[in-house]
Amino acid sequence: MAAEQEEGFVVRDRRGGSGPERPSATEDAASGTQPPQQAAHSDPPQGSGIPVTFSSFVISLGSSSLMLMGEQLDPQQPPMPANLPQAKEIIDLLSVLEAKTKGNLTTEEQAVLRDMLYALRMKYVSLAAK
Repeated sequence: MAAEQEEGFVVRDRRGGSGPERPSATEDAASGTQPPQQAAHSDPPQGSGIPVTFSSFVISLGSSSLMLMGEQLDPQQPPMPANLPQAKEIIDLLSVLEAKTKGNLTTEEQAVLRDMLYALRMKYVSLAAK
């Protein structure tokens, strides 16, 4: 009985349609060439109703931290048990963002980040003192 050979396949991305088709990752691996680096897209994901902005990202992280501190954000959901170490990690992450983005944010973005950090730090200190 002869050994069967595995046949490869070709994947062609036809979403753009304007440029020349480039070989798939399978063909790149077979030929030993590296694919060219593609520029990162800043478009928001399709299908999400709310665009992701810096402010919405900060609010999302802040909400996660509040939930980890036992805050019940949705009255229909059962309350989560407090997890102060994880809440502090998010607060620390937001502090790093504040330091690294200094001078690069709009007035509104600065206010959202500053106010969120203040609220989270005050709640954390009050819970940690108990």
